[in-house]
Amino acid sequence: MFKKILIANRGEIAVRVIRACKEWGIETVAVYSDVDKNSMHVRLADESVCIGSHQPANSYLNIPAIMSAIEITKAEAVHPGYGFLSENANFVEILEKNNIKFIGPSAEHIKMMGDKIEAKKIAQQNGLPVIEGSDGGVSDLNKGKKICEKIGYPVLIKASGGGGGKGMKIVNKEEEFEELFLTAKTEAKKYFGNDEVYIEKFFLNPRHIEVQILSGKNGTVHLHERDCSVQRRHQKLIEETPSPVLNDTIRKDLFEKTVNMVSKIGYEGAGTVEFIYENNKFYFLEMNTRVQVEHPVSEMITGIDIIKEQIWIAFTGNTALKQSDIIPRGHAIECRINAEDASKNFQPSPGTIGMCHQPSGFRTRVDGCIYQGYKVTPYYDSMICKLICHGRNRQEAIQRMMRSLDEFVIEGITTTIDLHKKLLTHKKFIESDFNVSWLDKEKII
Repeated sequence: MFKKILIANRGEIAVRVIRACKEWGIETVAVYSDVDKNSMHVRLADESVCIGSHQPANSYLNIPAIMSAIEITKAEAVHPGYGFLSENANFVEILEKNNIKFIGPSAEHIKMMGDKIEAKKIAQQNGLPVIEGSDGGVSDLNKGKKICEKIGYPVLIKASGGGGGKGMKIVNKEEEFEELFLTAKTEAKKYFGNDEVYIEKFFLNPRHIEVQILSGKNGTVHLHERDCSVQRRHQKLIEETPSPVLNDTIRKDLFEKTVNMVSKIGYEGAGTVEFIYENNKFYFLEMNTRVQVEHPVSEMITGIDIIKEQIWIAFTGNTALKQSDIIPRGHAIECRINAEDASKNFQPSPGTIGMCHQPSGFRTRVDGCIYQGYKVTPYYDSMICKLICHGRNRQEAIQRMMRSLDEFVIEGITTTIDLHKKLLTHKKFIESDFNVSWLDKEKII
């Protein structure tokens, strides 16, 4: 096994990876920016290296600084977590040239699936249904209009190299197309350095379903699906597994086609294949070539540590699991706790945490990095922890989550804890009568 791993990330995911490494008996190296010197991941790691100032470009996205930290500490491998450099093929190629193992897929697969247009073609070639839309990138306004005439409004314009809702615009009618098309191109250039966009049919009432996979040279297994349909402006808030809307026939078809595609492209590592689901049909959306924020719900129902499996695949090239080893039990729900004020349009709420009490108890888990006196800065993503609860069924999981949210105390900053209480007791959530547009259309806050 690896002797030392550097975690090229911060916050709760860095803490999560450090814990998995310690259980393997692997030494860990934390990297941090100047404002993160007192962060939990720095405290828990065996070694730590400051790699720059608070701006991500000067620290967590600073490849030369991270390579220097690897050289200084003699780390053998790098775990990227999610975000930052986790899907940066250039970073992976640099690591490979320096004989440092990247705990994730190859640069080739990151490029393949990072290009949303290419990923769509590959999915279609390997038997996954795809959303009707442009065959490739669209830069010409008139060409875009003709595509929309063919597939019909509403349509969705998306940045080819994007994610997180950036460079994404919904066009409901022809009169709106030109302005939103140009805006999407401008945003795509700003956030991803590439103004290429593509156009696809927009679904009015879809669910967001994704399948967690682990794949090695010896085969691919799935860890069942997650339903991530409680979203605000394309940002996930609550995730759960199993999905309350899938039946066994659709679920079996979804798993078989996903595993088939991942196997055929020779993918190695953990990954998530995401789908739009509407009217009992699923359509390929994208593949994320990294661990997901919501991976704990899959761990809770399967009992499998996805991070440790990532490390094992990186070290051996093979997955240690067979599909028959994976037996899901019960229902799990995750709430993302953000330092935001939901009553003020989700305005970020940086500051110093006062009293802090995290819930515990039967089948209750908190993945986080906060403590009393921890300073939440305005420089990074506002998610500060995740609360995950497991029950014998969905009703029990919801009840356990409500009990845990009531126990959670975070003073000094405003968080989304109260929002989650409203959502989990809402009639539509309890009855699973919602879709990805629910929060954007209804006044719940």
